[in-house]
This record gives sequence, structure tokens and C-alpha cells, in this order.
Amino acid sequence: MTIVTADLYDEFGEQLRVASPVFGDFGGRDAFGGPIATVKVFEDNSLVRSALQEAGAGRVLVIDGGGSLRCALVGDLLAKLALDNGWAGIVVHGCVRDSVAIARLDIGVKALATNPRKSVKRGEGQRDVPVHFAEVDFMPGEYVYADLDGLVISERALD
Repeated sequence: MTIVTADLYDEFGEQLRVASPVFGDFGGRDAFGGPIATVKVFEDNSLVRSALQEAGAGRVLVIDGGGSLRCALVGDLLAKLALDNGWAGIVVHGCVRDSVAIARLDIGVKALATNPRKSVKRGEGQRDVPVHFAEVDFMPGEYVYADLDGLVISERALD
């Protein structure tokens, strides 16, 4: 499926939730989508790593980092791990680092900004819980579709 969010909106309209346009594009893949898996953390990417170590099976990891701009939750090593394990993309309500290297990887990555600072590693946070940011809810098992125009969320897969 070729993902064009404007076309998806034209076809499915009010069935979709449209995220506020707050994300930059950092990955080497401009368009991506799949079932949502979530992680809710704050300045600690331990659970991000553990999620990305699992088989992605075409899913998109949606990371609610509380919008913190003080450190990165994803760098090139985690983006490469995601790619190697079959994740379609990563959406970060927070920062990434190693943006030049991430741009060379064939994976979709959206985030608020970049920051060279690493996160802490305390193992804190939650997995597979509903998260809310960019004026929309991201529910595990629903679907997110992204391209350079933005993000749309659907309760079901769109063909």
C-alpha cells in the first residue's frame, strides 16, 4: 500500500483522527504505517529499547515522551534495531539524536526535535497503554499512517 495521508483523509474523512502538525521527519522512509504499539516514558528510554528488541511485524512504535526536549529517546542504534526487527516506524513525542545517521535508514521516524543528550536508564514507564498527544489518542492495536503531510490514526487497517 502506498501511503498518502491526504488521500486517506479524502477517502475516509471523519473516520480518521488527524494529529496536530508538530512532528519533523527524521527517518529515511517518508511514508509508513501499521498497527500501533505504545510506550509511555519520561526522559528514560529503557522501555523503548526493550520494545524495539521484539519482532516489530510491521508495527509502529508510538513513544509518549511527555514532549520533553531535554534529551533524546531514540538514536541511530535504536532506529537500526527497529529496522532490523521489522518495525515500520517510530513516532516520538520527544527528541531523537544521531539524525544524520537515522536519515540513512529505511525506516520512518517522526519526532518533535533533536537533542544530542542521552536519556537516563531507570527502566521506568509503561507499555501498551493508550497515550494522548498532538491532540489525538494513540491506542495500541489501532493503526497509524504517516507521510510528509502528517499523521492520521484509524481504528482499523485501511486498504
